Formats: sequence, C-alpha cells, structure tokens
Amino acid sequence: MQTKEDFDLINILRCPNCKSELTKDLECKKCSVKYPVIRGIPRFVNSEFYVENFGFQWNKHKRTQFDNEKEKPSENFLRQIGLTPELVEGKLVLDAGCGAGRYSDVVSRWGAKVVGVDLSSAVEASYENLSSRGVKIIQADIMNLPFAEETFDVIFSIGVLHHTPNTRKAFEALIPFLKPGGFIVIWLYHAYNDDTTRMKLSKFYRRFSWKLPKKVLYGISWMAVPYYYLNRVPILRVFTGRLWHIAEHKNWKWRVLDTFDWYSPKYQWHHTYPEVFQWFEENGLTNIRVSEPPVTVSGFKRK
Repeated sequence: MQTKEDFDLINILRCPNCKSELTKDLECKKCSVKYPVIRGIPRFVNSEFYVENFGFQWNKHKRTQFDNEKEKPSENFLRQIGLTPELVEGKLVLDAGCGAGRYSDVVSRWGAKVVGVDLSSAVEASYENLSSRGVKIIQADIMNLPFAEETFDVIFSIGVLHHTPNTRKAFEALIPFLKPGGFIVIWLYHAYNDDTTRMKLSKFYRRFSWKLPKKVLYGISWMAVPYYYLNRVPILRVFTGRLWHIAEHKNWKWRVLDTFDWYSPKYQWHHTYPEVFQWFEENGLTNIRVSEPPVTVSGFKRK
C-alpha cells in the first residue's frame, strides 16, 4: 500500500459564513471573522448545540469501538457498505460525523487522506486518537461545512445524519463538497420495526431520556451489563425483550456505550430504502446502490 502524502488543510478550508478563502491563521479574507484553533483543532462553531451527549460518550469511550489485531468490526462494516481500500487509497475523504474516529482510523490505514468533522466535543477524542497519523480533525456543523465546494473524492456518514434536526437536509448539505465522479455513502437507522412493541416503548422512553443529565443517563445505561446475562434466560427474554431497547454486544463496554447512544440524542429519525433512494435520485446521483445493513445507500456524483 502506498504511503499517503500529507496535505495542507488550509487549501480546502473556506469561511462557513461567506464561503471566502481563509488566511493561514484562519481569518476570513472577506468578512474578517477569525476562527480559533484550540488544542490543535480548528473550531468553526462555538457550541455543541444539540449534540453534547455525543461529546460526553466519545470522550468516555475514546477507543472502545476501535479495531484491534484480533477483531476488526469497523473495517468489516465499511467493506459491507461499499467502502474498500481500492476506492479510498490516495483519495481525499470526508468522515461526516467522525465521533471518536473509528471509521477515519480504518480509511486512514487504507491509505486515504482523511478529514474528520464533528459538531460535538468528540473531536477531542478523535484528535487524540488520529492526529499523529495525519488525519485532520475539525469541529464544525455538517449543515454548514467550512470547505471549498467539490473538494472530496469520497464522503461517508455513518449513523450520524439521523441525529440532526433534518436528515434529508443534512445529507443534501454534503453533496456540494463532493467532486464530480465522487462517491458518497450514508447509513441511517431504519424504520422497518417501528410498529413493534419494543420500538414503540423505546420511542416513549426517549421522550424523557435525552433530557436527563448525561451522568444520570450514563449510570442507568450500566443496566446493559447484567441485562445481557439475564436475557440469556429464555423465559425472561420473552418479557424483557419487548420492554426496552438495551444493547446486547458481547463486550460490556460496547453495551453501556450503545445503550447510552440510543437514549441520549435529542434527534433520532428512522428511514426507509425508498425514501433515501429518492433523495439520491433527486440530488442527481448515479449508480445508486442499496445494501446491508439497512438503511445503507450509496451513489456517485455526475461528472
């Protein structure tokens, strides 16, 4: 595999307010707004807004979901949704909603030049994890990205857009930054089990859960540790499996993290394949492909 060359981030950055070029110290040449660099990370927002929960969880679980020598769930997931070393090697790639950086880690290992963006303070975790590898981390809003248009060869967003105020608008906000001929893939929560008792109850609980203090909800999420074993008892699973959504990953840290991740976001939209496929069509993307897990949709921007 080729060694990826470092790249100068300033060449692709633009003022998110007026879209003008920035100086090397991140001052807008037109509107004179100067964006700070704090702890090595360019900051294009001054608040986490509605995503404080993600900053909380990823700074507590900086490496929980990262691949290791024995298991590579992140790499396997990317291959499943259509990302491969051949597709990204040597390319400029945007991870839209990078969290702690588990997927940026993979594409970086595959030889891509990676920019990871997140609205939350999760950028602190991803910077700690990946900056030494040449991955560029930025704190910014997906709805108003600070880049020149038609910059990226590949854009991916995994489990992120459905946590914005409007999933479709968040998706459409990414398209201008994709090069002609570039590839984009997104993965969203699906709506195919929304009518089940478990999901109806989950949505009811979420009316209140995201409003709880983060430390309180995180403490409650530790229920996932013993629940995993209780749910192995068939007679108990008949009842408990219908009452709530609690993560059942074999790794106890994943269980706590994923349970908190489910109940803590302010926004959590669910979608279908036909719905998302239509977004791709109406935004002029071609070679549109649906794949597992649902809902995964990808496509190419017309040249």
